[in-house]
Amino acid sequence: MGELTPYLCVADARGAIDWYVDVLGAEVVLDPIVMDDGRIGHVELAVDGGRWMMSAEFGSAGVAAPDPSRGAAVSLHLEVADVDTLCERVVAAGVTLDREPEDSPPAGRVAVFRDPFGHRWFLNGPL
Repeated sequence: MGELTPYLCVADARGAIDWYVDVLGAEVVLDPIVMDDGRIGHVELAVDGGRWMMSAEFGSAGVAAPDPSRGAAVSLHLEVADVDTLCERVVAAGVTLDREPEDSPPAGRVAVFRDPFGHRWFLNGPL
């Protein structure tokens, strides 16, 4: 596959950074750019080489967080070394898995969850 980098929008950017670092084990690879009004205008994170950009909501730019009362329009496919361990951390953080870890040849070990910020994650790892 070619590279496509998602740019997520969240209602609580600081909380999302903390959650992604603490639960997903993300690394902040580009420090947050804080706007004059205190909102985070841009930050970059990565997990096991999978990288994404993120910002707070900016109505003036037409950027809004997902509506948690609706289904997800996009799933973020993230390859990780250990699907089961990551799912244990996600569940311990209070998130219910949409799909428990399972072997799904030839794809590998897979699981699905929606994070507290409304984004749907499809985890994929080796069998």
